[in-house]
Amino acid sequence: MSRRRRGWPLKLLALLLVAGPSLAAFWLGLVPPRFSPLAPLQLDEPAHWFLDFRLAAIKRDETLCRAALASPVVAARPIGDKEVVDGCGWRNAVAVSRAGGARLAAAQVTCEMAAALALWLEHDVQPLAERLLGARVASVDSMGTYACRNIIGSRALTAFRSQHATANAIDISGFRLADGQSIVVARDWRSVTRKSEFLRAIHAKACGYFRVALSPDYNEAHRDHFHFDRSVMWRCR
Repeated sequence: MSRRRRGWPLKLLALLLVAGPSLAAFWLGLVPPRFSPLAPLQLDEPAHWFLDFRLAAIKRDETLCRAALASPVVAARPIGDKEVVDGCGWRNAVAVSRAGGARLAAAQVTCEMAAALALWLEHDVQPLAERLLGARVASVDSMGTYACRNIIGSRALTAFRSQHATANAIDISGFRLADGQSIVVARDWRSVTRKSEFLRAIHAKACGYFRVALSPDYNEAHRDHFHFDRSVMWRCR
């Protein structure tokens, strides 16, 4: 084997040692905006490359958060921090009343979750509702965002705090359309209807905005809702 070929593993290792921490910093939202080469998040624009990193960038930056959520795509107001004690509380959160042209009651949700919800509803849910069901979504039925509790439905993870404990998650049980139609996850997910097609299509799209996007196919605990969050892991099922 030539010296050039023998040197590739070391070069690759060196690249990983340099790139790994950099990617982790972007993933965790630790890179200050002034040092980031990524364009600021714009909610009225469809998803771009590095969207996940751009969402993570507003996780801890209140100024960047307010700028991103100023778009007409979302109606959100800042709320005070709730000190995180024993894994429960929130920082840099907002109260959302409308997103993507639909009513949505979320009394406390992290800024990055609010932005992800608005992008998903505006650029995927609404077009799919019009195409598959003939009407726009007027309201989203939420089962809640903040709850000081551990993960449920998984024996391996019950010792860990849920993302709900930091207002970094939302459970969605259904949708109501402008023409009066209702779509219920518990009822329509496994039906052989356009409503089921709609639910499965928007769940698939959600995987591009939320790091965890769980459907009734995941386990019994999620039989009646979608669970979305922006944790450090990635799971779409």
